[in-house]
Amino acid sequence: MKKKLRIGCGAGFSGDRLQPSVDLIKEGQLDYLVLECLAERTIALAQKRKLADPTKGYDALLESRIRTLLPSLVQNKTRLITNMGAANPLAAGYKIIEIAKELSYNISVAVLTGDDVLNYITLNQDKLSTLETNQLLSEYDIVSANAYLGYDGILEGLKTNADIIITGRVADPSLFLAPMIYEFNWMEDDWNLLGQGTIIGHLLECAGQVTGGYFADPVMKPVENLSRLGHPIAQIDPEGNLILSKIEGSGGTINSMTVKEQLLYEVINPSEYFTPDVIANFTTVRIRQTPDENIMVDGGTGKIKPPKLKVSIGYKAGYIGEGEISYAGANAYGRAELAAQIVKDRLSDKIRKIQIDYIGYDSLHKNNNLVRPIPYEVRLRIAGMTDELEIAELIGNEIEALYTNGPAAGGGVRKYTQQVIGIVSTLIDRNMVSPKITLLSI
Repeated sequence: MKKKLRIGCGAGFSGDRLQPSVDLIKEGQLDYLVLECLAERTIALAQKRKLADPTKGYDALLESRIRTLLPSLVQNKTRLITNMGAANPLAAGYKIIEIAKELSYNISVAVLTGDDVLNYITLNQDKLSTLETNQLLSEYDIVSANAYLGYDGILEGLKTNADIIITGRVADPSLFLAPMIYEFNWMEDDWNLLGQGTIIGHLLECAGQVTGGYFADPVMKPVENLSRLGHPIAQIDPEGNLILSKIEGSGGTINSMTVKEQLLYEVINPSEYFTPDVIANFTTVRIRQTPDENIMVDGGTGKIKPPKLKVSIGYKAGYIGEGEISYAGANAYGRAELAAQIVKDRLSDKIRKIQIDYIGYDSLHKNNNLVRPIPYEVRLRIAGMTDELEIAELIGNEIEALYTNGPAAGGGVRKYTQQVIGIVSTLIDRNMVSPKITLLSI
């Protein structure tokens, strides 16, 4: 059994920076690097790519990340755990093996599948309802369904001694909890240890958020050197005690405030944080600063895991069409309002829902009771939802037509149309889900 375990989080979302991962592997003395790159929106986009090409559907940055990180991973004997498999983890595993062969590295990859429960959802869609609206799933044009797996599949992958474990939809903290259970031989019904391990995973999962990135405010909460933000390192002992740090000299900060903000991030009920592995209790956590200005976290607890798993369901939600145009100078807002009215008049009988934003004026806060200064420049954005691509395209076309058919001095037109994969969720019995490990090697 290890006396201590070091896990670094190199990515907190699909589009995260690559350099912190490079730095963590080279300087962090890591046992494991975790890249957490999957969210509801991300897997919806991955499902769109897979629908267009069945050989795709994994993270769009998988190839560039693996090409960059693999030499250092091998040299430093750091194991990688990542959910970059997204909607197609097996294809991602084969792509990693292909890259390793090209770079002449002899590695093995454990691929976790089983989160795809589309067949089960399809067969039971007239019995299951959404958590968001309580509508039956049969009312949706479903294209994907991915259950949130827990640590157990990853644990089986670790037991194969694979260099890289790649997954699809797994609960974010489970990516970090699995190596703790594996290295420390934790009992899988020790709910307090699993609760503490889940809290550690939750603190790490968003990467740069806990080192000051999402925390920073130049007036109230200044953070130095954000352009070189370092990502977190967890040093964990067999009792689950955490020391949270980052690479010396990297940008950002770790203190009790950054940790508390991340601890409560996306948490509705801190006394019952549901995951596939445990129901964690955040209210018992203790956060203290160490003499070397790192942060110690302990005291997390938990209780028995829930009987059901959450499923993220993608469905065809129609098309969004949008267009933008800028106005500046005297009466810029008045001209933008007139432009919006023109487009609205021309499309109100064709588009079921139109949203009008005056960017820089009220696009984020639309409270009409606020007293606002009259802007010198405004960017008008109009977007609409429709069932037909051709109708959605009319929005951008009408914005573009304002060049000569609308108010004076509009410019910088942008138009865009895309198919939308909406997301809803439901719960299913965990016994309906069967995680599977496939081992690939050179």
